[in-house]
Formats: sequence, structure tokens, C-alpha cells
Amino acid sequence: MASAGRKDDANALSGDSGPGTGIRDLLPIPEANPADPTQAGDDTTFSHALANDDHAEKGHVQLGGSDDEIEDLGWNEKKEDIAAPLVGGMDNEELWLLLRRFDKQIYHLKATSYPVPGGLDLQIADEEQFSPDKLRANLERLYTTVGVGVLAAVKHVARLRSWRERRRTTAFAAAYFVAWLLDFIVPMLLAALISLIVYPPSRDYLFPPAPISLVDSSTGGVQKPKAGVLGSHDSATGAPENHKGEAVEQEASNFVSGIASIALSSAAGKHPQGDPDSDGEDATAAAPDPTAVALGAADAKEKASGSKPGAKHDKTKVPMETMMWTQMRPIMHALGDLTDTWERFANALSPTPPFPRETHRMRLAGVIIPIFGVSLFVTSYMFTKAMTFSLGFAFFGDPVISRSIAWINRTIPDWQKLLELRNTLLKGVPTNAQLALTLLRLGEVNHAPLPPPPRIGSPPPSRPASLTDSDLRATGAEPPLSATPAELDAAITNDPREKHRTGGRDIDAARAAHHGKKGSRILNFFRGTTKGAVQTAIGTDTVRAKALGSRHARDRLGAVPPRGDETPRNGPVEFAGRYDGKKGHVYLSTAATAPTVAFSASEPGTVTIAGREREDLKPLWSVAVADIVEVKKIGGYGWKAKLVVGWSMEREVKDGLEIVTGDGGKFRITAVALRDELFNRLVAMGGQKWEAW
Repeated sequence: MASAGRKDDANALSGDSGPGTGIRDLLPIPEANPADPTQAGDDTTFSHALANDDHAEKGHVQLGGSDDEIEDLGWNEKKEDIAAPLVGGMDNEELWLLLRRFDKQIYHLKATSYPVPGGLDLQIADEEQFSPDKLRANLERLYTTVGVGVLAAVKHVARLRSWRERRRTTAFAAAYFVAWLLDFIVPMLLAALISLIVYPPSRDYLFPPAPISLVDSSTGGVQKPKAGVLGSHDSATGAPENHKGEAVEQEASNFVSGIASIALSSAAGKHPQGDPDSDGEDATAAAPDPTAVALGAADAKEKASGSKPGAKHDKTKVPMETMMWTQMRPIMHALGDLTDTWERFANALSPTPPFPRETHRMRLAGVIIPIFGVSLFVTSYMFTKAMTFSLGFAFFGDPVISRSIAWINRTIPDWQKLLELRNTLLKGVPTNAQLALTLLRLGEVNHAPLPPPPRIGSPPPSRPASLTDSDLRATGAEPPLSATPAELDAAITNDPREKHRTGGRDIDAARAAHHGKKGSRILNFFRGTTKGAVQTAIGTDTVRAKALGSRHARDRLGAVPPRGDETPRNGPVEFAGRYDGKKGHVYLSTAATAPTVAFSASEPGTVTIAGREREDLKPLWSVAVADIVEVKKIGGYGWKAKLVVGWSMEREVKDGLEIVTGDGGKFRITAVALRDELFNRLVAMGGQKWEAW
């Protein structure tokens, strides 16, 4: 990736300095072809360069520790006791938001020696492995980024169309119709777009902020948030939160679960309107809700209707299921690409340190400015003629188009990769995951690993969140949303009845569970018996691991911690876990010339080990971080068993990691309480270029 070189050598056009701010970086020119194996990629990426750069605005991470000692910036401290800001120019809440979503998104990384698109690693591999958990994570990402962004745009349009903010709507309408009268609509829209890109204050002036849940999408006025209280500003429901972005993440999880629940209800044929009246004490009340039983729900519906389901009678069952599962990977990949592109545009328009502040915005504006210049001389007649010719050529010009594409494929193989947005217009612009990895590398370079998001066990308070001018504003002297202070107070204060209101009795009936008292007792009975079976299985694993040497049993040891031992104090150097069933600790050492990761079954002493050698520890194995070529998160149990354990024992299951080295060595660490934090340190410590699988 091109860079500006020295920090004091600022780009005269953008004013940025440091890596990725040279003149070439202002142009959408690809650095290399990421699909060409003959091109050797640089040893480091733009992300590595930024992490190693000297930044003008420093946080506690940039001040860091010494080369011989790791600085603990609050790995086991309360939220209010952690140093702030950890990263210069960035709020701690924003940092923890990125880390939480990074932990949910990234499962499996492999090192690559090829050039990386846009100079940034952590791209999604074309052969990314499919799993239902990954699909869910991508759907949740789609909601938190694209879904919430589109909803915010819809609410802004509703505010404009409502004429409640009369002065602003009048100005927009006047500008539009004057431009229409002068045949100047396209230049006007392009000029507005350029100003929004290059001059961020214009965004709040043209589109003053307001909490999403507070705006009625139909009237553009004030509404009571669906959660009954305005506890967060960027969520659709306004639900309270302990950390910034937490409410949106929970909404995304419930959004996916809600879709699954509705789909399952459809598969089971749930139709409460056709159910006979019941006093809740008949035989049907004792049975659990059919929508809670996923397996065989659709078959049960068909049998109840007199059909004969199954592959023997239904010849479409197997091929249709096969076709659906086969298409899941490209669908998951497409969802990931869409969300990545959305995040890149957002990070280009509102860059986060340590990425350049102006370079990417200027590149976007530099592409639009020539189009703006051409639009000044192109009439509507010329535009219509050009569009109709293009449509006709695309429809009838297949012989010319196909031959041209074949020639390009022979001349420039994989030219599609070169022209991708991430390698041209958005080169050097990170996704949120790439931004999080860069910040993690920043901590490792400065010997001050980023502390994980603090754990808060208590529920968020049901009181309204504070509203400042940056959260709710109007253009000029108009009141926000054209609402009085009394109307705003009534909207943001807590009303516990609001979250239960639906669109009608039919929705209430379809949504209700109708388990009944006997059904609840039956479920509790099964929970108790299942808990006993799980405890027996855990004891059996201990016997099988010691007496029979079963590898699978050893891997499951310690995955379900004793009650009260769910969140031990670990990190940033020492992580409790197991290897081959043996209880011990994983240690990360940066004191040596090459950082290493090791596992020791010895009990940790009272001597602080941050960055210093421990002669009393005898590692079972030790690996140089630079030799690691693959890191993969693994489950403590299979996903089905994990659901059963979590439901019956109401415990968090400790998961593990699998580390693969270049010489084929494979090390499986299990029952790691801080699995995600260990994973983050491992992938950020070395100079590898990672690819997500």
C-alpha cells in the first residue's frame, strides 16, 4: 500500500500524513491483483503499517508499556475503572462495540501470502466454509448495519415529507423545483452529494439527528419508542443498554430468532384462529407448544392434514432440501459482501483513527466531481438518448459483448478482482472487522493489549437515556421534530405497556405461546431429568478420559465450569484452559526476540509474569507466533449438545481454540474462559496476512 512516508510529510491536497495518504492513494488505482498467484504480496499490510505508525493523537494504548513488560490497561476492571481513552480520538464505548462484533463475526482465520485487496487483510475467502452459526452472524450484521441504516434513512424521508419541520422542508422543496425549472436536478443532487462527502458538518445541517425509535415513520413526528422508554439512540426499539450498541445487537439477535420462530410456526401450520375455545385445563393444555419442537414440525402438519410426508411419497423432498442447503454458502457470502461494502462506505465517510481522516473522502468526491462537470452540459434529451441506446445495445449486442469479454479474459485474467470496489474506489477503507483488527494490532505493537469489553451482569436500567444537542436537533430555530418539551418528555419516559402492543388480536393470537400450566410443569420436569443426564455424561467423560484415554472425552473436560466459576480473572498474558485434558494455562510471551505462545500445566505462582520469563513454568509445548498459519475457534461441545447443556444447566459452556503451524503441528486448547480474547491476541501479535474462512 502506498504511503506518504514520514509523519511530518503531509499530503498537500488532503492534509493527512502517515501510511496510505500519498498522492497515489487519492486515486482509485489498484495496488495489485489479489487473484494473481504470481504476484508476491508485501510482507505487511496497510493495517500493519498503521499499527506501527506514530500517531499525533494518543490514547493510553499508544503510550503503552515497555519492550520487556506488558501493560494491563484494565482486563479485569469495572467499566468505570478502565483508562480512557484507550485509543486516541476514539471513545471507549466505540472501541468495545467494534470488539464485541469482531468476536461474533470472526471464527476461522488462515494466513495467506497473496496480495490482499485494497492493502487490507481479513478479507472473506471465496471458499468460506458454511455453517448455520455463520449465517446467523451475517444476518445479524446485516441488521445492525444495513437494516438500521435504511431505517434511519426512511425516518429522515418521513420527517421531510411531513412538513412538521416547515423551514427545512420548504428549503428542500424550493431547491428541488427551482432545479427542475432550470433542468438542473442532476447537478444539484451531485453537488449536494459532494458537500455531504467532503464537509461532514453539512450532514447534521441538512439532516439533523434524532433517535431512530423516537420518529414515527408514517407521520414524521414524535412517537413512543417500542421498548416503552428511550433507553438508546441508535436502536429501532429504543431499548435500554449497558454499553453503546448493545441494544442494536440484541435487536439483531431477536430479529433473526423472530424470523425463525415465524418460519417454524408456518411449517407447523399454527393457526390459532381455528382453534376451539379452551379453559386451559384440557388435554391439549398439557402439551407444549408445537412451535417449540423444530424436528418434524412440517411432517406433523402434513400428517394432520391427511397427507403422507417423507421422501417415499414426496419425490421433491430430498432434491429440494439438497438444493436449498447447496445455495446457503453463496447466499451467506453475498450477505457478507453486501454488509462489508456498506461498512466500507460508512468508514470512508466517517473514518476512525488511526485511519486517514480525509484521503478516502477526497477519493470518493474525486470520482463524483467529473460526473458533476459533465452533468452541467448534458441535457435531459441527451441523457434519455444515451440510456435508450445503452439498453438496446445490452439487449441486442451479445455477439460484440461476449467477444469483448472473452478478449479481456485472455488479456487480463481476473480483471473482475482488479475492478472490485474494495480494490479501487474503497481501497484502504476497512470493514468494521478490519478496523477492529488494526486496533488490536495497535495494542500489541505498543505492548498494551486492548482490554475486552467489561462484563456487566445486571440488566440495563429502565430510565430514559440523556438527550443532548448532538442526539436531537433541528435546523435553525425550529423545535426538534416540531414537538413541545412536554411531548418529548411523554415520549421518552418509561411506559411498560408499550412493548406488548401489537397490530391486532390476530397478531396477539399468533404470537401467544399457550403452553398452559401443565405444559410448563412438563417442560420443567424434562429440564430436571435432562440436567441429571448431562451431569452423568460429564462424570462419564472424566472416567473415559482417564481410564480409556478418549480424545473426545478429554476435549470436553472442563467445558462446563462449576457454578460460581464462570468468569475467572484472566489475561492479558495468562489464560486458564486445558490441553489434552490437562488443566493449566496458556501463556503469551513477548519478552523474547520472537513472540511465543505456550501451554503449561504448572500452577501459576504469585510472581507477575507480564512480559518476564517464568523459570518455574515448564511448558508442554511452545510455538512462535510467527509460525502460526491457522487459528480456529472450536466449541466445547457440538452445537446440539451445547443447546441441551445451556438449557438444562443454565451455564455458559467454555469453548476452545485450534492452532495450526506451518510445519503441520496442531494444538487444540479447550475449556478457555476467555477464548475470544486469547484468539484476538494471537491473530494481532504476528505479521500474518489473514483470510477469513
